[in-house]
Amino acid sequence: MSATPVALIADQLLLVERALRVQGWWEASPPSAQALASEQPFCIDTLDFSQWLQWIFLPRMKAIIEAGADLPAVSGILPMAEQVYGAGNQQAAALLEALGDFDRLISAGR
Repeated sequence: MSATPVALIADQLLLVERALRVQGWWEASPPSAQALASEQPFCIDTLDFSQWLQWIFLPRMKAIIEAGADLPAVSGILPMAEQVYGAGNQQAAALLEALGDFDRLISAGR
């Protein structure tokens, strides 16, 4: 029996977290409430991209999955990650791959 799309997406989110941890980009303490409250896309004015992934993206996706709410119709996180890290960045390769797979899973579900 194959995994459900939601289970595949949940697994993919774990791979994103793992890539952040392996690179040492996972932080023990959250940014300030003010930094987290940014209204800019990806909190670009207050957070590093890895912080946005850890403190905004992953918790929001977890909440959506746990609530059984509708998943996003599209995802374009990989292009932003490539902008931040560079498309050929070997250090960020696992993270870029995990985010690209996440984007494809979201798009495939629609």
